[in-house]
Amino acid sequence: MKETKTLSVQFVAQAAVIAAIYVVLTLLFAPFSYGEVQVRLSEALTILPVFTPAAVPGLFVGCLLSNILGGCIVPDIIFGSLATLTGAVFTYLLRNQSRFLAPLPPILANALIVPFVLRFGYQVPLPIPFMMLTVGIGEVISCGVLGMILYAALYRYKNLIFKPVS
Repeated sequence: MKETKTLSVQFVAQAAVIAAIYVVLTLLFAPFSYGEVQVRLSEALTILPVFTPAAVPGLFVGCLLSNILGGCIVPDIIFGSLATLTGAVFTYLLRNQSRFLAPLPPILANALIVPFVLRFGYQVPLPIPFMMLTVGIGEVISCGVLGMILYAALYRYKNLIFKPVS
């Protein structure tokens, strides 16, 4: 019982720290974090489900809070956060595959979902395929480049930083 309680506290603490870092990075770099051309640097954290399952709810809550605090409209709060959740879940499911597959789920989820929010929620007049390209490029920079740099930095210390939780 005590071990289960300790693991639950550890899980919640990891998720909370990840959510807090996501919010801080998103709001700190707000001019780049929102809009049809966005490079949300906090999306680099979407690599973290490779290291800990606590990153999945942490990323979702972090994105949700970032969208609320950033003044996003309700469809963006809902669907933008669900895009990050979808990416995080599939990154977690791919954790035992090639490390180069890890950034793909958040890149694809955001590139496919966010342009529809921009078009129909914010009435951005740009074509959806163009916004898929711009959002996708931003995600490649955030997840594919910065996320993989973060992965390389954390991989060496993964057992020290992210003690196994269940």
